Amino acid sequence: MAEVVPNTQQDFWRPPTVREEALAATGSAAAPGLAEMCARCGSEFMIGAGFCHACGVSRPVVNSGALADASALADIWTSKVAGLHSALARIPWRRFSLPDWLHYLHFHEIKRWIGLPTASLVAFLFGLGCMGGVLGVSLFYKASNLAEFQAIQMWRIEWLLGATASFVAGILLKKPSDINRH
Repeated sequence: MAEVVPNTQQDFWRPPTVREEALAATGSAAAPGLAEMCARCGSEFMIGAGFCHACGVSRPVVNSGALADASALADIWTSKVAGLHSALARIPWRRFSLPDWLHYLHFHEIKRWIGLPTASLVAFLFGLGCMGGVLGVSLFYKASNLAEFQAIQMWRIEWLLGATASFVAGILLKKPSDINRH
């Protein structure tokens, strides 16, 4: 009961019944190991506070077991990743062969085949994806009333606007060919 001081003015950053020496003995909020949130009301502790400003509960010291649990979890994660890495290293990847036609799907092969520069080809592919979005909206959504029909039409319009903008960007990003230069 040595901490009780009669007739102390209550401030929100310190409890009314604890002397400054008792607060100094418990440590400041900047010290590691103190809780960040009040377990009773859920509010955050103020900087340097030894108790909760909302409900007045003293600030508890965080259990160091939580830090030990976190380091144990990190050790488990590291060991599992290392195990996965060693398992993948044991797979004989040279036995797997890809089909011969798969080289046609390489980006540079498509770029050479279509004859567009990289930026134009990316915009073109994005436009094709937007056209796929238009078809997807048409296939997956069926309207049962006027409001749904209007919503589906708006989605189609948005996908078509994206495709149009992408195709226009592809045209604008295309470099003039050497044939057009005189």
